[in-house]
Parts: sequence; C-alpha cells; structure tokens
Amino acid sequence: YLTGALGGNERFRLVQGDACKVDYHELMGDQPFRCIANLPYACSSVFLARLLETAPQASACFVLLQREMGERLAAKPGTKAYGALSVRIQLRYAVDVLRIVPGSVFFPPPDVASAYVRLASLPEQVDLELQRQAGRVATIAFSQRRKKALRVLAGAYGKENVIGAFRELGIDEDIRAERLPPETFARLAACLHVGPPAY
Repeated sequence: YLTGALGGNERFRLVQGDACKVDYHELMGDQPFRCIANLPYACSSVFLARLLETAPQASACFVLLQREMGERLAAKPGTKAYGALSVRIQLRYAVDVLRIVPGSVFFPPPDVASAYVRLASLPEQVDLELQRQAGRVATIAFSQRRKKALRVLAGAYGKENVIGAFRELGIDEDIRAERLPPETFARLAACLHVGPPAY
C-alpha cells in the first residue's frame, strides 16, 4: 500500500526490517532527522534504546506509546517511575508528554491509555560516549534500587573507586539511585572512567 501510494515521491523510501535491530546511523548517515513512530507496547523500550545507541543525529522524536512508558521517559528524580531509561533519554532529550490518549480512540480499544511524547534534542549535551557510560552506570545502580547506590556500584566498579568518586563529586554516600539526576550519572561515569563493569 505505501509503495503504491507514495512510490512516486522521490523523497520516499520504504525500508523493510525489524526497527529494533536497524543501525540508524548506517541507514540515515550523518544528516539530522526526526523520528515519528506509533510504537507497539511490547518493544518501545527496545526501540528507544536502539535509537539512542545508533542515532545520535536524531534531532527530535514524536512517539505514541503506552502511558506508563511515557511517564518513565519524562520522570523526575525521586519518583517511582524514574529509572535507568529516564536517565539515558534525558541526557540527550528534553521530554514532554504532549497528550494522554485514551484507549477508546482505538479499535479494538486496548485496556491501557497511551501517551503522545515529544523528545527534543538538548542544545547542550554530554559527549555521546559519556552518555553511553552514564547509561551503564545508571542501569547497574537501578538494578537494586532499594539499596544505596554506592553499595550497588561498588560491586561493579570497586568500592574504593566508587567511594572516591562520590566524595570528589560531593554525593551523599547514603543516597539511592532514584534520587540522582541524569547529569550526576554523567559526572559519576566521567569520574569513574567506566568501561564494562568488573563483574
């Protein structure tokens, strides 16, 4: 249908494949682009992670996804919805939930509401590799979110290294991951000079 309807437009190209496995930098090159997607609930986090990993040139994204996922993307530190994905997304994008879409507008209607979310590239953001490192630190820290972040990270990066980083950055050694803002995860990653965790 799409090829028949839009095939005459020289700017149209249909790429068949798994959107969660595509290398978007390879597909799009270095040119900035916008992503517009109606994401299946089951794969939205995988798709967004893939986009973060392979598409630093994506200047904006407009996505329709499950409401709870939208709330996770926009969540602030100290809230239940805030997690590693929040950190990774917010290091690159300003996140706005533009609209909550009720299930009644779909057919057949799903049991959950959706959220229409805008991700706008931040004018100033940390280096791409540091974003990736900060994402790894956040993923580990949130893996046991009820424990102190220092204790969880020490198991991966060494107790003395982590204590030294916390003290250098003036971070409370009793704090949990959910209270650390995205920029603090980036500062931690830079201070730890993290690669893959030691375990």
